[in-house]
Amino acid sequence: MSGTQATSATERKTGDMSSGEKNGDEITVVHLMRHGEVHNPEGVLYGRRPGYHLSDLGRKMADRVAEHLAERDITHVVASPLERAQETASPIAGAHGLAIATDERLIEAANVFEGKTFGVGDGALKKPGNWKYLTNPFRPSWGEPYIEQVVRMMAALGAARDAARGHEAVAVSHQLPIWIVRSFAERRRLWHDPRKRQCTLASLTSFTFHGDKIISVGYSEPARDLVPSHLLAGAKPAKGKSKAFGA
Repeated sequence: MSGTQATSATERKTGDMSSGEKNGDEITVVHLMRHGEVHNPEGVLYGRRPGYHLSDLGRKMADRVAEHLAERDITHVVASPLERAQETASPIAGAHGLAIATDERLIEAANVFEGKTFGVGDGALKKPGNWKYLTNPFRPSWGEPYIEQVVRMMAALGAARDAARGHEAVAVSHQLPIWIVRSFAERRRLWHDPRKRQCTLASLTSFTFHGDKIISVGYSEPARDLVPSHLLAGAKPAKGKSKAFGA
């Protein structure tokens, strides 16, 4: 299977079509896209901090996804306000002659460790003063509550759906918010092992709506061959690459 084809056949049904009829019979697809690789030589958890742009490889990832979606019925492109998301959205919008809309609700999750290195045995975790932030993984205690991410991301999904009724939209966001809203749609618990998120760089998590109701969620990795192997879902960190740099 080539890099421009879907790399996962997983398609999870999340409801039936009949309840969507009251809101119309149109089928709308919203592709939640994670941005491409970021230039981050300091190796920090950049989070919502400004000034973090795509690397050269990240731009290639964005171009690859734009090529993958070139023949799709994309009528709306929207992105998080952060630079890396806007830059990822640019070639997709350009390929369809669209302007990029900005939705603050697509932004990265807030995290108290922004601007710090974050790894086991080094960085922020080595300092006892930071341990108080690690007391509750279910909320989580170190950042924006999962349920708050669900609320804002569901609202952003709904806005993108409404803007592209009967067509397709691309909404560029960040790994954690995308994974959390997918988990909610698929009725999974929100707390999880971050290493097992299926949301690699430049991936597409695609929500299909019948009317206003989500009827399926699909996942694909059009730029998989460009993603370093240690950053793929479920991969073991490569030596010297164990830090979580951001999403």
